[in-house]
Amino acid sequence: MTRPGIDRFFGLVLTLLTPVILVLGSVRLIMSPAFLTFEYQRAGFPADVYGLTTDDRLRWGPLGIEYLLTDAGIDLLADLRFTNGAALFSPRELEHMEDVKAVTRIAFAVLAGVIAAAAAAGAALIVRRRRDVLLASLAHGGLLVLGLIGAVVVSAVVAWDAFFTLFHRTFFADGTWIFLTSDTLIRLYPEQFWFDCALVVGALTIGGALLLIATNWRYSRSHAGRGDGRGEPSASEALRVGQVD
Repeated sequence: MTRPGIDRFFGLVLTLLTPVILVLGSVRLIMSPAFLTFEYQRAGFPADVYGLTTDDRLRWGPLGIEYLLTDAGIDLLADLRFTNGAALFSPRELEHMEDVKAVTRIAFAVLAGVIAAAAAAGAALIVRRRRDVLLASLAHGGLLVLGLIGAVVVSAVVAWDAFFTLFHRTFFADGTWIFLTSDTLIRLYPEQFWFDCALVVGALTIGGALLLIATNWRYSRSHAGRGDGRGEPSASEALRVGQVD
């Protein structure tokens, strides 16, 4: 493979992996007790009509995140009890949480692998003194993200029910993710919570994409017409379709 071909390959790797990093990275950022606390305490968040207080949600809600992100077994949730001694979660709810944990682990394993691959491609371009290709490729990934996440956010806002159903049918078996409004999972994590999550993930992802695009734009302006000192194209030239070499 020629030198330009090698640079183009590394650039393509970065472009294709950038959307995965931005989306899954944003998901990981909101999977935190801090975001959950913000949601529970913000004005307009729906109250539980069956009696859970904000303090109850703040006590039990973060345990679901802890279960998903750590090596804790399902007993962490199965042992929880209401004040009357009844189990907090039903067997179906516990089974669903086990399914969610399996999907979560796969998703974050993919994220770790993708970050490693992108870091390797980026390091190769730096070693090859192709910072222009590195930044242009990340910007291309950002542009790709804007198109993809824009469509997803519009779908979530315009047709939330259809979007929510499609998402769950993609990752979970039919019937295993549908619960009554009286079930604890719905009371702790109501539909409004998931709608807010989708919007925040979209906003974080778009913000990351715009940052990559702006960084490349600034670099391109500062190096316009200068190349890299070895006859290589400038970042502005590298950003042209088919000229990322």
